[in-house]
Amino acid sequence: MFAITADQVDSRHRPDIAAETMLALETLLSTGLVLPVDRTAGDEIQLLLSTSDAALSAILALTRHGRWSVGCGIGGVTLPLARSARETGGAAFVSAREAVNEAKKRDSRFALRSPAKTEAADAEAFVDLLLQLRARRSAEGWEMCDLLIAGTSQTEAAKLLGITPQAASKRARAAALRIEFAARSPLERRLSAVDASAGEVAGDERRANERQIP
Repeated sequence: MFAITADQVDSRHRPDIAAETMLALETLLSTGLVLPVDRTAGDEIQLLLSTSDAALSAILALTRHGRWSVGCGIGGVTLPLARSARETGGAAFVSAREAVNEAKKRDSRFALRSPAKTEAADAEAFVDLLLQLRARRSAEGWEMCDLLIAGTSQTEAAKLLGITPQAASKRARAAALRIEFAARSPLERRLSAVDASAGEVAGDERRANERQIP
């Protein structure tokens, strides 16, 4: 599974945005959440997600405005599940804690950790590339992005924005929207591969422990 721990950046000097962020994530991720978005200590929130597409959507939403340090942990969780994310344990949550601590030191404000260390490092590098691309996007580019993600065609978006189709095409190119949209599915598959590898690592560890029992 995919656990995300996010800590608000410079929370001592900025308004608390945890509640509004939690509400936005609940709306965005309604089908991918295993447990409700949870607030832990202070200005920190946690999520548990069942799918890689939901995990990537959460990562992109949380990193968009640079207000959160975001750690993604991929691995197993303790079953049966607790009633809330903050009460749930397992490798995914341990990895998410390690990841958010590392994210605070990184330019992207994102890190990914998992028992499948090599696969996690590879996935983190690819997510970093997408985050760097998004960080360069203008406000006009984000307007176009949000409309297209909502299902609006580029022609319809041009009308809504009061610009020509040619100008809309130029905005989309400058915002690298085609690149981002093409990259999402491969990134989701990469995250799923980390999850599968983490399961194999857990299985190997379990069998090794069983062999040691007299």
